[in-house]
Amino acid sequence: MLKSVEEISATKKRLKIEIPAEVVEEEIQKALREIQKKAKIPGFRPGKAPLSIIEKKFGKDAESEVLEKLVSKSYDNAIKEAKLKPVLPPMAEDAIDIKRNEPLSFELIVETRPEVENLNYEDIEIEDVSTEVKDEEVEEVLQRLSKERGVYEPTDEPAQTEDLVVIDYKTDIEKEAKDYVYKIGAGPFPAEFSKALEGKRKGESFSVTIDFPENSIADFAGKKVSFHIDLKEVKRRKDIPYDELPGELGFEDMDKLKKYVKESLEKAKKEQAEQKQIVEILKKLLDTHDFELPEGLVEMEIKRMAEEYERMGLDITQHMDKISENAKRNVKSYLLIELIGEKEGIAVSEEDLKKEIINISRKYSITPQGVVQYYMSRDGSLEALRNSVFEKKVFDILLQKAKINKSKEKEEPKQEEGQ
Repeated sequence: MLKSVEEISATKKRLKIEIPAEVVEEEIQKALREIQKKAKIPGFRPGKAPLSIIEKKFGKDAESEVLEKLVSKSYDNAIKEAKLKPVLPPMAEDAIDIKRNEPLSFELIVETRPEVENLNYEDIEIEDVSTEVKDEEVEEVLQRLSKERGVYEPTDEPAQTEDLVVIDYKTDIEKEAKDYVYKIGAGPFPAEFSKALEGKRKGESFSVTIDFPENSIADFAGKKVSFHIDLKEVKRRKDIPYDELPGELGFEDMDKLKKYVKESLEKAKKEQAEQKQIVEILKKLLDTHDFELPEGLVEMEIKRMAEEYERMGLDITQHMDKISENAKRNVKSYLLIELIGEKEGIAVSEEDLKKEIINISRKYSITPQGVVQYYMSRDGSLEALRNSVFEKKVFDILLQKAKINKSKEKEEPKQEEGQ
């Protein structure tokens, strides 16, 4: 049924397809007989109306059904026969219609994945990234945890940054507040407001005038306001004693807590290092492989990125060159990853998909069902998740096959001569 394949470009083909008249007619008759079984025609029992009446009443419906079926089936067969890899659904240049007792002939334009000559992704040189966790890094985390888990306690000391203060205030614009809790240095008032509170003690009263910018999130945005403030209380966060941290965080002792913190830091550093190396590998793959990109895919990516820019409130006309350039790089990356995955025989099983769903659910503390519902409501399928798993598998292969240049710090020190 595939008559010919015309090469419009490296990524665009014209398929000429012809289906014999007898095949078309046979399918139409089958469709009419199926309609006959269910049709309700006055004067006839269900399924007993003559086929000639059915054709007169439902002939066009049968033709539409057959047309859709035959075009879809013949396209699939043509793609397999021509050994093409479509990247987008086909487009018909002209209307496709059935003419009874005539062959069904039509042409489809197909955008295909380009052939990439000399695809090479082995022994790509990348820099080693240290994932060593030093003792002082563990200590920094413990100190931060000690501070974060602390509680605020009243103090008679002068107020300072990060203290909580309880104030009453009155303004010259007839707005006031009682027992207003404010964290010094954290807003929503301008920095001048916090500066005015610093150094004041419990029981002090004072006045200050503040200019609120137009973009302030406070109720006084765009106004110059005079405050009279009564400072009723100062509270300062008291860190949890260092030796109480393990119990507070659910660990038996400090050694087990330190071990957990160190392993968590190592895991995070490893993920960051791999991400950095993947970016380096992709850059080198993009730089060393040159091929024509499917126009349709690039246009779709430009549209997607432009919509993102618009959601961020950016003028896309000022960023179109950047959007276009990044869209082309994204499409090129996608195609290279797909080609490498195919060459390596990578597949995503249902078990792989389940593991990824569970990993996401643990990471974001939601149920696996919640993860599935999110993707289904956003995309209508789990295809995006499946693609993400496929991509991760390809990245694992790329990292395994990369050639890592050890940093000088990790090289064995050479012995000096004479030693």
